[in-house]
Amino acid sequence: MIEENNISKLATISSSELSDITGISPHQIRKDFSYFGKFGRRGIGYPLLKLTLRLKKILKSNQKWDLILVGVGNLGNAFLRYEGFSKRGFRIKALFDNDRLKVGKIVENITIRHILELENFLKEEHIKIGIITVPSQHAQSIADIMIAGGVKSILNFAPISIKHPPGVSIKHIDLAIELEKLVYYLPN
Repeated sequence: MIEENNISKLATISSSELSDITGISPHQIRKDFSYFGKFGRRGIGYPLLKLTLRLKKILKSNQKWDLILVGVGNLGNAFLRYEGFSKRGFRIKALFDNDRLKVGKIVENITIRHILELENFLKEEHIKIGIITVPSQHAQSIADIMIAGGVKSILNFAPISIKHPPGVSIKHIDLAIELEKLVYYLPN
């Protein structure tokens, strides 16, 4: 994989070289890039630095994103310690829980707030992304509060499908289903 500090060392990269790195056919790479405009020149390749910057802009990974997390149990705590978020431009700005024993405690330099503060916080801070790691019986009501507060994208780890209006994106992740998918690929 090409790391960012090596990008400046390579002036251009061909669709064949990208294919070797990604396992995607050169034709498919060229076709996919064409949806977003012209990136390179035939026979020369893609100017790597320019390509990287344009793809980051298209994927919105050239921005920093604040998000909130609701449910500071075992899974929530695991997210707080995951370093991949900050590397990708995500920052957990606030934590919320309904457990009065947790409220007011500081975890990873973030004070846990009571769930009753959630909607106002979202409106004041203009947060657009939320993560739900609460038990399934509370997930819909938490999502409703997030949506009322202006959240447009939710990563849901509760094992239920959340109802939501158009214009709101929800990614449901059920860990048991993900494991079942893996079992399917096991050899007999």
